[in-house]
Amino acid sequence: RIAAATDGLSPEQLRTAPAPGEWSVNDILAHVRACADVWGDCIATILAEDHPTIRAMNPRTWMARMDYPQQEFRASLRAYTAQRAALVAVLASLLPDAWARAATVKGAGKTLERTVLGYADSVVVHERSHLKQMGRVAAAMM
Repeated sequence: RIAAATDGLSPEQLRTAPAPGEWSVNDILAHVRACADVWGDCIATILAEDHPTIRAMNPRTWMARMDYPQQEFRASLRAYTAQRAALVAVLASLLPDAWARAATVKGAGKTLERTVLGYADSVVVHERSHLKQMGRVAAAMM
């Protein structure tokens, strides 16, 4: 969907925000990619360890640390697409009990218990709104 929405846009258009204070398509991808990194790593940790304690990481902090907003859009999209395919493959292979595996998450206010299912659901819900946003911004750049 991202590739289709951005097909034909120039690198400049992908980096142009529709209005001051709003995100460009590239900024939205950087944010979605950072969230996928952080939450995907949490899923991997929960699956690899028995009830781990995870230190929360703000995806915006991760986005800046990884310099995602400065990366070229098409290369960043390829990396995000590969990451998503790997996550889907892991999730598709899970037995029902694995979805309930949990971690204690600290460092983002109140200590939380998060499950694989909870993280996967967060990824889907969060990205759905940003995909719509990306489509609107891409359309405005055409």
